[in-house]
Amino acid sequence: MSRHVLVIGEALVDVVHRGEGRIDESPGGSPANVALALGRLGDTAHFLTQLGDDPHGQQVREWLTKAGVRVTSSATTRTATATAHLDDSGSARYEFDISWSLDEAAPAGSDDLGIVHTGSIAALMAPGAAVVRAHLAEMRETSLITYDPNVRPALLPDHRRAVADVESFVGLADLVKASDEDLAWLYPGIDLLDVARSWLQQGPSVIVVTKGASGAFAVTRDGVTHVPGRQVEVVDTVGAGDTFMSALIHGLLDLGLDSADSRETLRGIDTRAVAELLRFSARAAAVTVSRPGADPPLLGELATLAPG
Repeated sequence: MSRHVLVIGEALVDVVHRGEGRIDESPGGSPANVALALGRLGDTAHFLTQLGDDPHGQQVREWLTKAGVRVTSSATTRTATATAHLDDSGSARYEFDISWSLDEAAPAGSDDLGIVHTGSIAALMAPGAAVVRAHLAEMRETSLITYDPNVRPALLPDHRRAVADVESFVGLADLVKASDEDLAWLYPGIDLLDVARSWLQQGPSVIVVTKGASGAFAVTRDGVTHVPGRQVEVVDTVGAGDTFMSALIHGLLDLGLDSADSRETLRGIDTRAVAELLRFSARAAAVTVSRPGADPPLLGELATLAPG
């Protein structure tokens, strides 16, 4: 059984503008958050990214390696930043200073990876997105693939192209997680469940849609599974979806779904197993929103929370 997960994607420094003029800087980026959260859950996380040889890049490396993440980086002139402005509810609006490219050579040791994950900017920004897509097309021969579009509209001026690019990654994935906000931007006016069912027909075995405090649902060939949101005092929502994603991956590994050989088993997963995956992921995300920044829980913290 392989608990080795490769996450491919951007890492950056979040510059968060909070109330009363306070500004906090912290490492982040959706895929980087997923890698960090996997490390904290006890899985072996490998992270393929792009970092500058600068203080921000060093900050990101130290943050990830402290959680046990193994970082491989393509060089760039400077590490990306994302400026987040929080509203009164703690929800974040982002502005980005980022470029994205990646070495074309496949990562060493690719055959030993149980799951490969990507998403967000890395899957949509040229020229790196095409390289990411090529890596996934190759690695799905040996690994399961997970994907979270986590769209950033500020970086996507061509809506039609963005939808086509997202759907190309959906077609490569075994499990896709998207937020209600993602789907509302990608497919305005279309029911969330209808979108999820459409994506399921494109190849994945599981489509998960998160709805913030309203919970989440998943669509599989066995049916639709809903779980309610957990009651928690929200400090901010930064990194919550990434924590949810990492917990889904962790849950797949717990089920022994850890290679391309388990693809057919995942395709037949029942609603009871899916419900447990969703509940576990919701517990993990609830911890993240209860404290500032992208600060996902350790596995031991989740053991102290009531199930459900």
